[in-house]
Amino acid sequence: MGEPVLPPMTSQRPYLLRALYEWIADNGMTPHVLVDARMHGVRVPPHTVKDGQVVLNIAERAVVRLEMDNDALRFSARFNGASQSVVVPMAAVIAVYARETGQGMALPPDPHSGEPGEVEVDADAAASVSAAADETPPEADPPKRGAHLRIVK
Repeated sequence: MGEPVLPPMTSQRPYLLRALYEWIADNGMTPHVLVDARMHGVRVPPHTVKDGQVVLNIAERAVVRLEMDNDALRFSARFNGASQSVVVPMAAVIAVYARETGQGMALPPDPHSGEPGEVEVDADAAASVSAAADETPPEADPPKRGAHLRIVK
């Protein structure tokens, strides 16, 4: 008798995103997500995309009706004064971090999504393409350092 065949586990990405979001918010910081805007199903205002990526402020004060289910991140926010609906499939979320400190993590690749094995995120570049809601006051930029997040398969 061989070992029992276990069903594949669901993706850990949505669970990590929710946990990191809560950790960042509980520490009084502003959670941001770095998104691959080229992935199928991503719905963000086109003017916020730079080099195929967008950084979104997902702080409670910046968004309305934030939903983080196992399939996607959804919310409404104001961009250039107009309320817009945003949809980001979980597979498109590259990283989540605190704007003020840069602390957070790149999410691991989902073996079932066909994502690339390694993604580098330059914290300084991510901060420069931030698309925050209009109501959110600008705060201190993240520290200028050569920090980056890397997913290694």
